[in-house]
Amino acid sequence: MNALREKFKNDIVPHLHNKYEYSSVMGVPKVEKIVINMGIGDAVQNPKALDKAVEELSLISGQKPLITKAKRSIAGFKVRQGMPIGTKVTLRGPRMYEFLEKLINVSLPRVRDFRGVSNKAFDGRGNFTLGVKEQLIFPEIEYDKIDKVRGMDIVIVTSAETDEEAYELLDQMGMPFKK
Repeated sequence: MNALREKFKNDIVPHLHNKYEYSSVMGVPKVEKIVINMGIGDAVQNPKALDKAVEELSLISGQKPLITKAKRSIAGFKVRQGMPIGTKVTLRGPRMYEFLEKLINVSLPRVRDFRGVSNKAFDGRGNFTLGVKEQLIFPEIEYDKIDKVRGMDIVIVTSAETDEEAYELLDQMGMPFKK
């Protein structure tokens, strides 16, 4: 069993249950899934860039990513409908907890000039979005083997009703928010 999951069950659930006075323990918010999205703009000219991004994302997440396609044509970007333009992966269950633990304890502290993640990145429904500028912060990525620095969006979807509850949940899990 994952250490973060143990902490959630034994420490965080009772804390949140007492703080917000839920009618049942099942009402306590939890992390439902984590979606990692990587948009590859140069995939239009260079289809090989997409393969490299898929490979890196599968190393980071431990799961095979899905290739996302353009919903509509945009002439200014030379994109046609149905063209592969990115890759994403959705993590649930044990893999999700492993990734979250790795993100909080290993990857985020490796960011240059890191002062904490913004606490304004909630969407109003208890979901948190985090942008990462480079894939090098993850320990699985070897510096010598990358061809291009790529960023990604990490969306943490929670079952919380409000941003305040979601903030408290992620704060208890150890997310390094700015003070």
